[in-house]
Amino acid sequence: MTDNRDLAWHEKIGLGFRRTSEKLGDNLSGLFTKATLDAETLDGVEEALIASDLGPAAAARVRDRLEGERFDRGIDEAGVREVTAQEIAKILMPVAKPLEIEAFPRPQVILVIGVNGSGKTTTIAKLAHLLMEQDYSVMLVAGDTFRAAAIGQLKVWAERIGVPIISGKEGGDAASLVWEGVKRGTAEGTDALIVDTAGRLQNKAGLMDELAKIRRVLGRLNPAAPHDVVLVLDATTGQNAISQIDVFGKEAGVTGLVMTKLDGTARGGVLVAAAEKFGLPIHAIGVGETLDDLRPFDPQEVARAIAGA
Repeated sequence: MTDNRDLAWHEKIGLGFRRTSEKLGDNLSGLFTKATLDAETLDGVEEALIASDLGPAAAARVRDRLEGERFDRGIDEAGVREVTAQEIAKILMPVAKPLEIEAFPRPQVILVIGVNGSGKTTTIAKLAHLLMEQDYSVMLVAGDTFRAAAIGQLKVWAERIGVPIISGKEGGDAASLVWEGVKRGTAEGTDALIVDTAGRLQNKAGLMDELAKIRRVLGRLNPAAPHDVVLVLDATTGQNAISQIDVFGKEAGVTGLVMTKLDGTARGGVLVAAAEKFGLPIHAIGVGETLDDLRPFDPQEVARAIAGA
């Protein structure tokens, strides 16, 4: 993993999508030996984009754009990258939506879900830090009671960033903890209550039962809660992230996404494929391990980084 702690944000973005942009360059290499963009070359460009994890829909958009514009003097790899960046930006702009704290009455309840190993617990801490920078008060709930390590890890983060946390023992009832969190958050006027949940995608029935119970408990206290169901995705898993959105979206009612582990080894093109296929709000992206490494993403900046433009 690249150590990027001392880099500026735009540099971290470039590094985060380096694997995708380099792969795109490798796949485009050698295609532009002719004066004009014929069907064979366009086929090659489309295949190169798909092989770079951008997905068939985004690849088709770029191909259509290249085919529709008459490049009388031909076009080189740099030109294709520029067109790709422009088309990616068009896909990403509608889904670039920071997480807004608007619930009334407070707190705004944010359920955070994701498979074990996706960086979910760490992302919760970074999200709390991001909201605190915007002058919101935050409380955490250690609702992943199936893993003692998750409870301990979230406690450490809560202490580090200076926020209260509701936690219990391993194997405890997550819904009871959420109840306690909402009651306390309401009494203290907390703006955001961020709830960790068990990442058991392999046991969808258990996941659904647990989330349904949490929703019932929340409904008694605040019918509008949960206000957000945020899915954390590991960018290094590539197309597997698409299947996670599909499953969690159906089973858990996902309202928004956070993409993590964009560290240079990631297959960041999947961000484009996810936006094209699902149209879910992408609240933030994570590019490193420090608290400041989770930020709302700039679709133009990300598009250019992915395309290597």
